[in-house]
Amino acid sequence: MTEAMQRKTAAAPIPFDNSYARLPDPFFSKVAPKPVSEPWLIKFNTRLSDELGLDTASLLRDGAAIFSGNDLPDGAEPVAMAYAGHQFGQFVPLLGDGRAILIGEVVDRSGTRRDIQLKGAGQTPYSRRGDGRAALGPVLREYIVSEAMHAFGIPATRALAAVVTGDPVYREHILPGAVFTRVAASHVRVGTFQFFAARGDHANLKVLSDYVIDRHYPELKTEERPYVALLKAVSERQAALIARWLGVGFIHGVMNTDNMTISGETIDFGPCAFMDAYDPAKVFSSIDQGGRYGYANQPGIGQWNLARLAEAMLPILDDDTEKAVEAANEILGDYGRVFQTHWLDGMRRKIGLATSEEDDLALVQDLLSRMNEEDADFTLAFRRLSALAGNDAAEAEFAATFRNPLAIVPWVSDWRQRLEREGATRDKRAQAMRALNPGFIPRNHRIEAAIKAAVEDGDFSLFEALVEVTSRPYEDQPNFAAYAEPPKPGEEVLRTFCGT
Repeated sequence: MTEAMQRKTAAAPIPFDNSYARLPDPFFSKVAPKPVSEPWLIKFNTRLSDELGLDTASLLRDGAAIFSGNDLPDGAEPVAMAYAGHQFGQFVPLLGDGRAILIGEVVDRSGTRRDIQLKGAGQTPYSRRGDGRAALGPVLREYIVSEAMHAFGIPATRALAAVVTGDPVYREHILPGAVFTRVAASHVRVGTFQFFAARGDHANLKVLSDYVIDRHYPELKTEERPYVALLKAVSERQAALIARWLGVGFIHGVMNTDNMTISGETIDFGPCAFMDAYDPAKVFSSIDQGGRYGYANQPGIGQWNLARLAEAMLPILDDDTEKAVEAANEILGDYGRVFQTHWLDGMRRKIGLATSEEDDLALVQDLLSRMNEEDADFTLAFRRLSALAGNDAAEAEFAATFRNPLAIVPWVSDWRQRLEREGATRDKRAQAMRALNPGFIPRNHRIEAAIKAAVEDGDFSLFEALVEVTSRPYEDQPNFAAYAEPPKPGEEVLRTFCGT
């Protein structure tokens, strides 16, 4: 009997229905979470729990033990997943879950299969001399940002629970340890395909591809060339996803191929951040010294990562190598067009356009250029533009977003002329824009303040407030009005850090 089996409870508050654990051995290593000293449940996402069909009442009672990994429910089959990946352009043939353990899957109330994973649950065969643990700060950051992304309507992994372990972790300083429970459509990555390709294991490449099609793209089963169709579908989802990132000023920070999901969800909120003042070259991640993963570089990096996926899949795309390369190049060549379509459509809607005209791209680029030159806050500018769309009296407040308010006046004139050719009423246009331009984002200085209060004083009130306000980002929330403001001088957070 394994250690995990010995520690299972009699009840089954999580109705596991596992599939990944039934794949061949090379896909993962069986591993049990390591017990912690004094687990305490910081936060439990009851809405997500109900959506997943879990026994919410039982998990509220026993969640500290379960989500720390101390006491796994019946049906859990804990595994650490194997994968490879390009990290900042350098290929590593074996990475894998070094501090994460997939405890199993559930089929939610909508019939969708979802992974439940513990991050920070102890060492695995892929830990590479690491302790397999997580510090409290990165756990709180991932909880805040992943739930905010969900509230924006952007595909992302979700936060189910956060637990303090009672044990220290040792980084540059001694920090309180924690475990984060992540829910994902799956944790299959570009790097998962690279893992088998690097080993010349074409049989398991097909097993993996068939698994992904069954789980995420069942409509492709009847395609004449299903693996080519899979590559195309993944490419299109990634193009749409990254366009959505840019629309809210999000910078992932570590777009390695092992951090790109095949499902099309945003994953791994380590050194991520949201821009304050608009700057297309903006980089926050302390480990991204060359700006590889800066804001405006993200679409190109998405294509680069997909090229690595195509390389991994070449042996199964077609028996004829030339035809396989031709099919892959066609898909990769189309990525830019697909991305540009999603991005421009999104930006049109952000400035109140429901129709398309040839000069719309120039209008959008002119706005962004003026925002960059005049240090306009990205989120605040679009939110105030939404107000201006419905009320001319809001022009002064919109212009005040820019260092020199007069600099935006010519653009406003061009924008109004363009709106005259739109059919919607002003009220409907303003309402539509407010539903796309959030008033609240998890601003970096707010996240850091919440982390500092929790780590240094055991005070989670700022964390709770930030989760609450960003769960309703498109609503006016007068009681949280200060959370909509950009940082004051001296409050800016210039660097974010990876949690490992």
